Amino acid sequence: MDNPVYHLLLEGRRVGPYDRRTIVGMRVRKTLRSDQVLLGADGSRITVADLVRQGQQPPDSGFAASGNSRLSSSYSVVHGIHSAQLLEVEGGGHAIPPFKGEVEVRVQTKVLRVSGRFREGLAWKEDRVKFPLEDIAHARLRGTVVDLWSRAPGTSALQRISLDLLTPEAAGDLAESLPFAVPWPGSEPLAGRPQAGAIAVHPLLWAVVVGTAVIVGAVLVWVFTRR
Repeated sequence: MDNPVYHLLLEGRRVGPYDRRTIVGMRVRKTLRSDQVLLGADGSRITVADLVRQGQQPPDSGFAASGNSRLSSSYSVVHGIHSAQLLEVEGGGHAIPPFKGEVEVRVQTKVLRVSGRFREGLAWKEDRVKFPLEDIAHARLRGTVVDLWSRAPGTSALQRISLDLLTPEAAGDLAESLPFAVPWPGSEPLAGRPQAGAIAVHPLLWAVVVGTAVIVGAVLVWVFTRR
């Protein structure tokens, strides 16, 4: 498939070239601004924002991971885009190509979309896999790595995929954006999530506790001094 590249126009100089996935990753990491200008191979000019927006169009209705018809709508709202590397896949379920190099991880309204390139014979191909967010049952953070456990279509079996998000901050952002995922048993709480069973204590309750302790302490001091 065609993979156009662009040069970044920076203070009158051309920097690059970069493909779209790299530019999106740089924008997510705030290395680039939305208003910066890119120069295409044909001489056309486009802003970073316009290039990112091009990839947010709904995909053709003929594609859905594992033929799951539940994923036929609400693709176009993108909540987060991350650059990553696919490290490992364990277990059956979704057909995941053997992606090489950088992949794009996109959190959309109902799905987590992973897209990238892989070799088939002598040729490079591009493909994507979509995991329904409601099927991603568990997540685990290990530095820059996020392990995800997704239910296999039509079964209760779990398939694990491990993604290197390149930075701990990006790994935490991805884990936080999965609304149905809970920490893998025995792992640390996910970024931004309270520990299971934690009880929130109202500030007024703390004030009562502290005030009571002060009064009891004062009474004990008075009793001892009287003796």
